Amino acid sequence: METSIVHVVDDDEDVRKGTARLIAAAGFEARTYASAQDFLNVIEPDSPGCVILDLRLPDYSGFDLQAALTRRGVPIPIVFVSGHGAIPDSVRAIRGGAVDFLTKPVDAKALLAAVERALAQDEETRTTRDRKDELRKRYERLTAREREVFRHLIRGQLNKQVAADLQITERTIKLHRANLLQKLEVGSMAELVRLAVDLGIDSDG
Repeated sequence: METSIVHVVDDDEDVRKGTARLIAAAGFEARTYASAQDFLNVIEPDSPGCVILDLRLPDYSGFDLQAALTRRGVPIPIVFVSGHGAIPDSVRAIRGGAVDFLTKPVDAKALLAAVERALAQDEETRTTRDRKDELRKRYERLTAREREVFRHLIRGQLNKQVAADLQITERTIKLHRANLLQKLEVGSMAELVRLAVDLGIDSDG
């Protein structure tokens, strides 16, 4: 598993170094960047970790970088820091998905607590995404007919009702049902419905 990195994006060299030392002393790996573009040049969509992001940077604002990461499909959690504790800025940051918005000089305990929350959020997001990817792969094993039967089953229909709707024998439905349950690696209708919910599949598609 890749190591989670705490990325520190701040144009103030003293702040960058001080924050990196604090992060390292807490047992995390830190990398620093003097500008938003420096960070954008190296960050990958699947990079595990979080960002401590200064709101005001020489090239882009922190909000610009937040938006750029969203456009690129980089779901890395952000902890904003700012020398100006304007409430509208903090509201905008949190609404944009930031984990926290802290005012400089940042309290060390508050910053480390925010970093821990951000890393926990990142791990949870990755776990959820990995599970969905695995479920999607299972679903893609189904034939077109099995997917059709699947959609009828998650409506709560009985085998004979599905057979009537699809105009095939109940025995054939039972075979399709057994096959799709095996391919999806589920053992009950409750699990089947839960899988459909997790994948965002409704009974019509």
